[in-house]
Amino acid sequence: MNNFHYHNPTHIVFGKDTIATLADLIPADKKIILIYGGGSIKKNGVYDQVAAALKGRIAVEFAGIEPNPLYETCMDAVKLIKDKKIDFILAVGGGSVIDGSKFIAAAACYNGEPWDILAKGGEVKAALPLGTVLTLPATGTEMNGNSVISRKSSDEKLAFYSPKVYPAFSILDPETTYSLPKNQLRNGIVDAFVHVMEQYATYSVETPLQDRQAEAVVNTLVEISGRVLTQEKDYNASASFVWCTTQALNGLINCGVVQDWATHMIGHELTAFFGLAHAESLAIVLPGLWKHQLAHKQDKLAQLGERVWNIKSGSSKEKAQAAIDATVKFFHSVKMPTTLKDYNISAADIQKVVTRFKERGTVLGEHQNITWKEVEEILTLCL
Repeated sequence: MNNFHYHNPTHIVFGKDTIATLADLIPADKKIILIYGGGSIKKNGVYDQVAAALKGRIAVEFAGIEPNPLYETCMDAVKLIKDKKIDFILAVGGGSVIDGSKFIAAAACYNGEPWDILAKGGEVKAALPLGTVLTLPATGTEMNGNSVISRKSSDEKLAFYSPKVYPAFSILDPETTYSLPKNQLRNGIVDAFVHVMEQYATYSVETPLQDRQAEAVVNTLVEISGRVLTQEKDYNASASFVWCTTQALNGLINCGVVQDWATHMIGHELTAFFGLAHAESLAIVLPGLWKHQLAHKQDKLAQLGERVWNIKSGSSKEKAQAAIDATVKFFHSVKMPTTLKDYNISAADIQKVVTRFKERGTVLGEHQNITWKEVEEILTLCL
């Protein structure tokens, strides 16, 4: 097991009717900006619950954070925060709203060009405090310090991490998922599954507890996926779904293990150039990357096959290959496409992605063996 530090400062408030606790979670002297997305919270009752809990305390609202939050939009929010002298951000929505709010929190306190936080690894020395009300379980951003932001002017999608932008609290009410459309539920299931795999399907450094914690998350996702996608008001299935997505990326299962994240880095470029949802890009890249890197990932994929997909016969390589096939079958079972052609993306189109990796000189993967040449080979397998 590798050395690690683990600290997670986010206070989780979990369960039905917990939005009402907001008044106790945000200090009374704070001037609040409420940040949300396209307005679905005004249709599903969440906005009314937030407004009731914070009656008279919300100073200003900022709506319109996109599904892949844009730098340009976030900077509009930063200007509003500075103009109104806001000192607390409340993000109400899914991963995009929360990611956008994290960047806004950092950018509002950054001395210099805020894009440098993303493009040049500029250090975040301070950030406005923020809390979240999660309405779309998927990314796990409600309990970590990660954020991914897109820039329309340059077709880029970049990430940053800072301990300064961990939410002070996150309210997770499973009932907020009841009104979600099937494609968003599907995306959440796949997103969480791939998050786990980025921390699991690498190579062993003898972390049996972390392996089984990771397997527990994906086994649960597989078990409850059908119930979640029926869109019935199944509280227990929704509760497990929400907690799985949070556990998938709150830092616990990656303690002491080897991580990958190449699928994410390639997927971000598919989103930047072609507008795919985050989970859609991951479902395409993961199987192709696994096939390409089979020799390096064989043992862990075989373990995945045995412990998650109940594949008991065959050699280690055969089990690993069967695990890839079983994963694709699972994605299809939740109606998630798994090839580039499903989105009319051609071999010629992928050269945009390949060129970007070539220009940046990026090297990916747990073995740092994926250059632009391997990216091209992987994406060819994804066609």
